[in-house]
Amino acid sequence: MRTYTHPVYEHRRPVSAPGRTARRDVVIVGAGPIGLVAAIDFAQRGQTALVLDEDRTVSVGSRAICYAKRTLEILDRLGCGEPVTAKGVRWNVGKVFFRDALAYRFDLLPEPGHRRPAFVNLQQYHFEECLVARANALGAEICWQNKVTGVDPRDDGVRVTVATPEGDYAIDADWLLVADGARSTVRKLLGLESEGQVFRDRFLIVDIHMTSAFPAERWFWFDPPFHPGQSVLLHRQADDLWRVDFQLGWDADPEVEKQPENIAPRLRAMLGGDATFQIEWASVYTFQCRRMKRFRHGRVLFCGDAAHLVSPFGARGANSGMQDADNLVWKLDLVLRGLAPERLLDTYDAERGFAADENILNSTRATDFITPKSAISRTFRDAVLELARDHAFARRLVNSGRLSVPAVLRESPLNTPDRDGEFAASGGAMVPGAAAADAPVVGPRGDWLLDYLAGEFTLLTFGDAVSPEAAARLAGAPIACRVVQVGGRAATDRIRIDDDGGLLTTRYEGRAGTGYLLRPDQHVCARWRQVDVAAVEAA
Repeated sequence: MRTYTHPVYEHRRPVSAPGRTARRDVVIVGAGPIGLVAAIDFAQRGQTALVLDEDRTVSVGSRAICYAKRTLEILDRLGCGEPVTAKGVRWNVGKVFFRDALAYRFDLLPEPGHRRPAFVNLQQYHFEECLVARANALGAEICWQNKVTGVDPRDDGVRVTVATPEGDYAIDADWLLVADGARSTVRKLLGLESEGQVFRDRFLIVDIHMTSAFPAERWFWFDPPFHPGQSVLLHRQADDLWRVDFQLGWDADPEVEKQPENIAPRLRAMLGGDATFQIEWASVYTFQCRRMKRFRHGRVLFCGDAAHLVSPFGARGANSGMQDADNLVWKLDLVLRGLAPERLLDTYDAERGFAADENILNSTRATDFITPKSAISRTFRDAVLELARDHAFARRLVNSGRLSVPAVLRESPLNTPDRDGEFAASGGAMVPGAAAADAPVVGPRGDWLLDYLAGEFTLLTFGDAVSPEAAARLAGAPIACRVVQVGGRAATDRIRIDDDGGLLTTRYEGRAGTGYLLRPDQHVCARWRQVDVAAVEAA
C-alpha cells in the first residue's frame, strides 16, 4: 500500500520595501484549486498575483475528486491538463443500481473525437500538488502560513491584515480575489452572508486503499441490500484509493459514524467479508445549496465555494469554481491593463451568478431524489427506478446527481445575438454563450481545436472569410483578435488548420464564410454566416 505524505511548503511573507506597506495589483486568498488556477492564469498573462494561504500544505483527504471535461480543457490552456489526466483515473461510464440489480448504465462521452474524457478522478491533494508545481514554475508568489485576519475595503483597493508565525503585517491590494472556501474567513470579516438551504441528512465519506477489479466507473446504489433504505456511491481514484459515500440519515452522530470500528462493518457488508482494505480518511457532511447575492463587492470578488455552495453529488463544486476563475481572470487582466472599464467585472457576477443558480437547481433536484422527504416521494422515486430497467424514458427521470457541464451563458450581456435566419432554427450547440467544443485538427500548434482558441479573442473562420487587410486590422487592435482559419488558402496573417475527419465542421455547422468569435475563456460570444470585420470589432 502506498501511504501519501503531504508536502510541506516553506513559509514566507510577501516581499516589500523596508518600512512600507506591501502593495499588489491582485491578492488571492486561498491556495486551493480555485485560487491556484487563478494565480496560474494571471501568471500566463504576465500578471503576478499574490496568493495567501493559512496552511502550508495541500488538502487533507480526497475531498473534491471528479474533474469534468471542461475543467480538463481549462487546465490544458494553463499547462497542467496532462499531469492531472495522467495521474488520475479516466472514466465516461456510470451505472445506477436499485436494490440488488443494475437499473441501467450511461455513457457521458459516447462519440469519438475528444481529447479529454468526460471525467478524471483524482484526490484533491494530488490535484493541488500539480497546480502548485505549475504555479511555482511560472514564478507565482504563494505565501504559506499567511492567515487573513482583517479586510478593509477602500475606494481604490483593499487593505488586508495578515497574521504569520513572524508577526502581523498589512498589504494593500488593488483587487482582492476570495477563494478561501465554504467557511470563507473573508466573507465573515466583511459581514456578508450566503443564503440558501441546508438539507436534513448526513453522509459519510470514506477513502480506502483496496486492490480491486472493479472498473473505472461511477457506481451509485439506491436502497442496496448492504445498506437498506439509503444510498451509496463508489468511485475509483489514483493509487488504488477508493471513495465511498454512505447516506446515514439526519439522526446519525457524526463523531460516532466516522470511527474506524463503525466504518469497517459497513464496508464489509458492501465489499464482502473477505475484502482487504485500509481506511485512510473519513468525514461526515450535510448537503447545502447556498450562494451570496452578489459575487462582486467593489474591489472584492468571490469565487468557488466562498461564493456558492452545492452538494457533492454531480461534481459541481470545484468544477464550477474553476470556471469562475476562468471567467474572471481575463476580464480583470483587461481592466488592469487599462483596456476595459471596471464595469466589465459586473459581467462576472452576472454570468457566474447564472451558472451558480443552474448548479444549485440541479443539486437541489438531485438531493430531493436521493433523499425523498415523504413516503409519496419515495414511492414515486422507487417506481421510476423500477421502470428505468426496461424503459429509456424513465432513465431521464433518475437523478443520482446531474453531472457537471459548463453553463451556456445565453443571456450574457457580452453576447452578440444571431442575425435573423443566419443559422438553423435549432441553432446548433455552438450558440453565443456556449463553451467551445473541441475537435481533432491538423495544424502548426497541436492536434486539437482548443489549442488554437486559448487565452485571447479568436475569430474562427471556415474558408477564406476575411481578407488579409481585415486580419491585420483585427490583430493590431488594442484588444487583439487573432484569426484561425479552417481550410482555404494559407496566409501569414492567420493560423490555418485543417478539419481532421469532419468533426469540426459538423460541430460548428461550418461552411464557407462562417465565423465564430471566441472569448479568451473559449466561450462563443458571436457568430456569422458571412464575416464582417466591423461586426467582429463591435462584438
